[in-house]
Amino acid sequence: MPILKPERIKKIISVLLQSAGATQQEAVIVSNHSVRANLAGHDSHGIIQIPTYIDRIRQGHVVPKAPFEIKRESPSSTVIDGHWGFGYVVSEKTMELTIDKAKTSSVAAATVFRQGHVGRVADYPIMAAKAGMIGVMTADSGRSAKQVAPFGGREARLGTNPISVAIPSNLEGPLFVDMATSAAAAGKINLAIARNQTIPEGWLISKDGRHTTDPTEFSQGGAILPLGGTEGHKGYGLSVIVEILSGLLTGLGFGVEPSGRHNDGCFMAVFNVEAFRPLEEFKQEVTELALYLKNTPPSQGNTEVYYPGELEHIRTQKLLKEGILVEDTTWSKINELASEFGVKDDLDM
Repeated sequence: MPILKPERIKKIISVLLQSAGATQQEAVIVSNHSVRANLAGHDSHGIIQIPTYIDRIRQGHVVPKAPFEIKRESPSSTVIDGHWGFGYVVSEKTMELTIDKAKTSSVAAATVFRQGHVGRVADYPIMAAKAGMIGVMTADSGRSAKQVAPFGGREARLGTNPISVAIPSNLEGPLFVDMATSAAAAGKINLAIARNQTIPEGWLISKDGRHTTDPTEFSQGGAILPLGGTEGHKGYGLSVIVEILSGLLTGLGFGVEPSGRHNDGCFMAVFNVEAFRPLEEFKQEVTELALYLKNTPPSQGNTEVYYPGELEHIRTQKLLKEGILVEDTTWSKINELASEFGVKDDLDM
């Protein structure tokens, strides 16, 4: 399995996407988000997704150069139709717009529909945190194929329905939560398949409702379980709320339609901290809270307490120096695409 420097991966992704029809700007935005996911240790949302995106472009499920249309808006709210553009591009622009509105309205929110995969959801709330605001985002895959069984069920009826919240602070790395409301993201199941690995018990049930550690059961009619194990009703409840915010509030609906077209519906909210209290005071108190938590004596089997988001920051700093491991299955697909597009020499494959 090759280990590649982040800038080289960005170049590879950008050239391949442009070869498939993306503009340079679109390709750069997608490559930046994808590599950030790899650096944070979320390989399921990194370079492994690029062959899938190119396949979706070919099917017309993702549309390069798609218009960004505001369907409805007020001083504090926006409804965006992404016209099947790259989810990274549409959601990044939507978050920028929502941040701008929160500067004058104190609180702003937006919904997005008809866009491609948005990748690692944390990227967008972190944009708000860097602007001195609290950012929130939920995402749902619309009426495309589902992966997660409701608590107590054995048939998939929900998406992995992630939620992320980011908070401004004076910490070295961003403080944020980014989590699927399922036991695992679907991409992590597929990553285990690509790496010929088993998965932890409690992630997946087979089509007949048995717990399994074999990730290939997923593509044979299995379903991912809700977050929480024996307390999975909690993850299930969160998932339903995300479904409502990102699927129903956006107008995407629920269930599955025959086309199975991936359609990330998103809800975003931004809270301008300055509307509630002085920003620097708040950031310092958040920092002190994080340090207070970190100073907790570790329990058996642990060496340290981390604040939310710290492990991703540590991994990012490590992989920026050491490089990112790309599994052989993904690297083979990348090489095949490079040969097909005639760009192998450009990428020093």
